[in-house]
Amino acid sequence: MSLLFDSITDDEKVYALKDLIDDSTPRPSFFFLVSLSVLMAACGLLINNSAIIIASMLIAPILSPILSLALGIVIADRNLISRSLFTLLKSAGFAIGLSTIVTWALWNFTSSTDFMIELNTEIFERIQPSIVYLLVAIIAGTATAFARVKPDLSDALPGTAIAVALVPPLATIGIGLATLRLDVISGAFAMFMLNAIGIVLAAMIMFSLMNLYTKKTVITKTVHDVDKKLEIEKAKQELENNDN
Repeated sequence: MSLLFDSITDDEKVYALKDLIDDSTPRPSFFFLVSLSVLMAACGLLINNSAIIIASMLIAPILSPILSLALGIVIADRNLISRSLFTLLKSAGFAIGLSTIVTWALWNFTSSTDFMIELNTEIFERIQPSIVYLLVAIIAGTATAFARVKPDLSDALPGTAIAVALVPPLATIGIGLATLRLDVISGAFAMFMLNAIGIVLAAMIMFSLMNLYTKKTVITKTVHDVDKKLEIEKAKQELENNDN
């Protein structure tokens, strides 16, 4: 086991940490991808199409703030923890709200309302949480955390994104809100929490075994630099809007 983690160089660790922090930054582009992914997931759920749902998982960036949350807990960095939670909660709010809207819109602008009466198989699968899903999330979280630090294993990341399936449960919560189905809302919320908790626990263990807590100075500086850059971008945008 020690050989597995000893093979990870300091350069790989630093690059992976900077990349993870950058990916979990609450930029407009981040929430744009979240919006597209949840819209796709909601449509896939409503028409019972697994291929569309899988595609939505591949474009969803919501896994990054969950990993950065685990990193923040490992290094005991309050700023990184709060930053990650903000991105995650805002993403979840976007996802649930958009899913609710698209479901309502399909009721009012299409002639088909079958999904209002019966739950199809894809929706039903997202409201049946079990310990098995937690185990899957732990396995996928372990694989994701390790692959993020090993550049040669980056091809495995799309597979883990599909395995943890974070966006479909959020989209299902929106469907439950639109249909006023408490069982759908509670079941999908439990499914999302199982996945999120499993990933955080697994990533915390992996990041600890990789000794990433020794890079706290690098992490803190990267968070500061990235957030400062984001503030400058926002200020420039505001100036441009005011000039126009």
